[in-house]
Amino acid sequence: MNVLGIESSCDETGVALVSAGAQPDGSAARLPVLRAHALHSQVQMHEAYGGVVPELASRDHIRRVLPLARQVLAEAGATLAEVDVVAFTRGPGLAGALLVGAGVACALAAALGKPTLGVHHLEGHLLSPFLSADAPEFPFVALLVSGGHTQLMRVEGVGRYELLGETIDDAAGEAFDKSAKLLGLGYPGGPALSRLALSGNPAAYALPRPLLHSGNLDFSFAGLKTAVLTQHRRLQAGGEPLGETLRADLAASTQAAIVEVLVKKSLAALKHTGLKRLVVSGGVGANSALREQLNAAAPRRGLRVHYPELSLCTDNGAMIALAAAMRLQAGCAQASCDYAFDVKPRWPLDQAG
Repeated sequence: MNVLGIESSCDETGVALVSAGAQPDGSAARLPVLRAHALHSQVQMHEAYGGVVPELASRDHIRRVLPLARQVLAEAGATLAEVDVVAFTRGPGLAGALLVGAGVACALAAALGKPTLGVHHLEGHLLSPFLSADAPEFPFVALLVSGGHTQLMRVEGVGRYELLGETIDDAAGEAFDKSAKLLGLGYPGGPALSRLALSGNPAAYALPRPLLHSGNLDFSFAGLKTAVLTQHRRLQAGGEPLGETLRADLAASTQAAIVEVLVKKSLAALKHTGLKRLVVSGGVGANSALREQLNAAAPRRGLRVHYPELSLCTDNGAMIALAAAMRLQAGCAQASCDYAFDVKPRWPLDQAG
């Protein structure tokens, strides 16, 4: 089974081809294999506006998706006739951007006479470590951490998700990006802030760790963002721009606060569930400080931590093709040749079905 996946939920256009099937002896279904993937980021286009402009994002997806599909098929040495299912991101995300991917996927499938399957964007992130060299096993706790989402999920299997905790305001990625903007680091700011933090002192400023001792598994990063703003204003009291050392210290202190909350809440979720395996996915999952602290804490507690490959941490078509293939293999979804489609800009993962 060859699944062509299309991702267009926000500001990255991704296309990938994944193959899935049974072992040669017919005994057990093997994990899907990524044959090729291609990605176009709109970062440069949106940088001038300091954030994603939905209309521009949708228009750019229209321009990119078919050339990327041709590129993927060529790199995989495959033809359209070999595609068995066309998968697309159904939600959550920007409505206009989602409609581009859904429309192209359904039109392409109709032309080929092949079925389609709409996929939950966060399920794609959650399952993306199954494409890595160190693939996890069910069950596990998943930390989904990105620009728009910060959630802890108990994962019993494909399509079997229980929400343990989530952010009540800003996501971790938003806290990174908005703090970076204060420091004049541009868009997207998260990676830039992390690079600047390498030369800073993470203990320079006593920033809050919101909800760290709340007794639950929810997150809150809006207060931290406000504290960073307040500290930035104090440092700028003389009206002069901050020097490189002060900026680096504030960046490092901000990152330390975010990472400490993510690490301790994740460990608390593992203790709460009694599980010994953690999957970390989403754009913030590429953060080196987060990985270092989790990797240091895990062996002391007899835990295993799994991540996607770095190239698959951001939004991409591979995770959408993978999620579709795993759903079909598990029998918890059925591809359809009804080419009418809709999208779900707001769609809780535990209601993905």
